[in-house]
Amino acid sequence: MTDHTAEPLLDISSLSVDYRTRRQWATAVDDVDISVHAGEFVSLVGESGSGKTSVVLASLGLLPGNARIRQGRIAYDTVDVTGWNERRMSLVRGNYVGFIPQDPNTSLNPVKRIGRQVVEAVRFNQPKRRPTPLRGEVGRDEALQALRTAGLADAERVFDQFPHELSGGMKQRALIAIALAGNPKVIVADEPTSALDVTVQRRILDHLVGLGSDLGIGVLLITHDLGVALERSDRILVMRHGRIVDSGTPDAVATQATDDYTRRLLAAAPARHSGRLQPTSGRADSRVETDDILVAQGISRTYRSRVRGAEHTVNALASVDLTLRRGTTHAIVGESGAGKSTLARIVAGLATPDAGSVRIDGNELTTLRGDDLRQVRRNLQFVFQNPFTSLDPRYSVARIISEPLVAFGLGGGKDGRRERVGELLDAVSLPPEVARRQPGELSGGQRQRVAIARALAVQPEVLVLDEAVSALDVSVQAQILQLLVDLQSERGLSYVFVTHDLGVVRMIADDVTVMKDGQVVETGSVGAVFDGSEHAYTRELIAAIPGTPVETSAHLRSA
Repeated sequence: MTDHTAEPLLDISSLSVDYRTRRQWATAVDDVDISVHAGEFVSLVGESGSGKTSVVLASLGLLPGNARIRQGRIAYDTVDVTGWNERRMSLVRGNYVGFIPQDPNTSLNPVKRIGRQVVEAVRFNQPKRRPTPLRGEVGRDEALQALRTAGLADAERVFDQFPHELSGGMKQRALIAIALAGNPKVIVADEPTSALDVTVQRRILDHLVGLGSDLGIGVLLITHDLGVALERSDRILVMRHGRIVDSGTPDAVATQATDDYTRRLLAAAPARHSGRLQPTSGRADSRVETDDILVAQGISRTYRSRVRGAEHTVNALASVDLTLRRGTTHAIVGESGAGKSTLARIVAGLATPDAGSVRIDGNELTTLRGDDLRQVRRNLQFVFQNPFTSLDPRYSVARIISEPLVAFGLGGGKDGRRERVGELLDAVSLPPEVARRQPGELSGGQRQRVAIARALAVQPEVLVLDEAVSALDVSVQAQILQLLVDLQSERGLSYVFVTHDLGVVRMIADDVTVMKDGQVVETGSVGAVFDGSEHAYTRELIAAIPGTPVETSAHLRSA
């Protein structure tokens, strides 16, 4: 149990952080108070731009050159470190506070083995605790212990592997091991699970909580997902526009939120939705559920690679079937490596199966070539996961959306295409002036709306959406899901919706196929799968929906 009578391990009081622009200073953090005690798990919740990351950077002494701490105090174990230079702060980072960054793919050195990176962290963070530098087996033993403490049971094997040989969850645990290398009293974790599957996310969060209860480490979790915070925290602080707008225990925040922003975050959490989203008031639901518009049968795909002279074979898909009913949404769900994206690319005609059949409106996609294939593809469009990488950063939004019109000779001349772009922007609830902007000038949610508008340009009947909301804040995610439901209602669209989150499935899908290791483990209507799942893996995915009560999760996993 946390002792709040003792001095906090981390104490941030009245912190204000400004960034210098061309003409003036802009406030990013305004009079923020945060404290973390020994063994306490505190979550700082807010969407992109709320100021969360600026708080983290200030607390670690890592603010960029164009930033300043205008006022406030940052203290570790009552020692005021505000304004300390890099040399002095380097003694605090690692030895007193460990940092777990968001993306292990960019935070781990791809050309160094995991063990070497952990050993370097041990050596750097403990230079003055020993009479001689850590070398050889001493450094290796401490690094292996850090890997085990981070939850990697097979630490010896991981020690000798490169980052690309590990799963996302294992890479994140390697970052936890690096953070633990200096035996810190506090860990600051900046969105450490946002890029992970929900089941892996749950295991990482379980482990962070365990570090507090077992080792007395204080944890400050930075997240945009209030559902995640409600599930694990001792205290929650909700941040918006640089200020703390709500705080308290999870129960207090969930039931007595005082700010409208907190209530919107609560409403956006997938775990709080018990059924499918309905079209926006005033829009008639014109969905038709008669025949099958897309049927995939017996889809198989094998990948071969050579690693260190040895040939490896991966069965990405093994005789997979999928049926999409016209005017409905069929979700494909599973963890990374399940084969979801491979199946999505095959049904969209972007990849070729080794065996199997894909029929769209009766046309066999796998054998079509040339103009025939081109016309079928016009009826089926793809929306990628990351809108920033799928939109050309050099082009204006108007040019991006009009490209399919030019490619298929639609929309008439320039005036006709300009009018069509305006209609498409209106369809995805974007103002006309967005047409003149470039992707870099838009938010993540706006970029994804542009990607959907581009996909709708040629008036397809089917959209294949590959993790189209996984990179978005939860409230923006809810807006995009509502947009998709409204567009489906208005236009009779059919969706193949790929996701790793069954919470999202419940909000948007009619049918669901659960995949694991390239095979279908369960398929059926959303109601049947959620209420009477027959497979333990499906129940584990349901239990891992962020915000699902821990007691319910334990029951589902053991059922």
